[in-house]
Amino acid sequence: MKVKKLYILIAVVLVAAVLGVAYFALGRAPVPVVGTGDTIEVYYTGTLTNGTQFGSNFGGQPLQFTVGANQVIEGFDQGVIGMKLNETKNLTVPVNEAYGPVKPGLIIMVPLSAFKNNMATVGMTIDDNTTNGMVQGIVTAVNSTAATVNFNPPLAGKTLMFQVKVVGIQKAAT
Repeated sequence: MKVKKLYILIAVVLVAAVLGVAYFALGRAPVPVVGTGDTIEVYYTGTLTNGTQFGSNFGGQPLQFTVGANQVIEGFDQGVIGMKLNETKNLTVPVNEAYGPVKPGLIIMVPLSAFKNNMATVGMTIDDNTTNGMVQGIVTAVNSTAATVNFNPPLAGKTLMFQVKVVGIQKAAT
């Protein structure tokens, strides 16, 4: 009688082991990993190195882009490669992989006569249509005759920090 119970116990353990192996080997689909050419959706929060937040889409619509298609800054694009679905990662994007250094040639003096009613105020944004398309500048200083306008991207010259969560991966066609 004791031998029979021992055989039953061994049989139950073996069946459980086989079912467990089958579950892990067959029951789980591979977790997708982000690669170049994939279209992905991410949530992100961007901050400066001093902790100032400059953008976030958590609680809103995910950002969708194709990895490697130059649709986002280089450091963000490269930083998501290898991430898994639902993975969260912190990225540090140096200036040269973000918006580049501040270019002094993009900070210009504009006569006040170029502004509506000859008025400009610090913080005011202006649009300028150039041969490269529409660019936006920010008035950084005003004197009695002119305004200093910075046409650099607002995040130029800054190292950027991102918390990124991949929430969708559509693999590129192979």
